[in-house]
Amino acid sequence: MTPVHFSFSSAFVLGLMGLAFHRTHLLSALLCLEGMMLSLFIALALWALQFESTAFSAAPMLLLAFSACEASAGLALLVATARTHGTDRLQNLNLLQC
Repeated sequence: MTPVHFSFSSAFVLGLMGLAFHRTHLLSALLCLEGMMLSLFIALALWALQFESTAFSAAPMLLLAFSACEASAGLALLVATARTHGTDRLQNLNLLQC
C-alpha cells in the first residue's frame, strides 16, 4: 500500500472511529461524516486520475455534490434540534418524547 492510499484510508477510518466512539454532540458526528466524505472524494479523484479515463471524471464531482447536500441537510437538522431541544447532545435526543 502506498503512502497516499494509506493516508486516505486512515483518514476514513479515523472519521469512522470518531463517529462510532465519540458521539456526544450532533455537530461532532456531522464533522466526522464530512471528513469521511472528503477522504472518499479525494480517493475517488485520485483513482480517476490513475486510470486516465474520461468515463470516471464525473464521479468525484457527483460525490462532492451529494456531500454538499448531506452537509446542508445535517446542518438543517442541527438547527432544528437546537431550537426544539435547546442542545445538540445526542444523549438528550429521544424520539419517543417528541
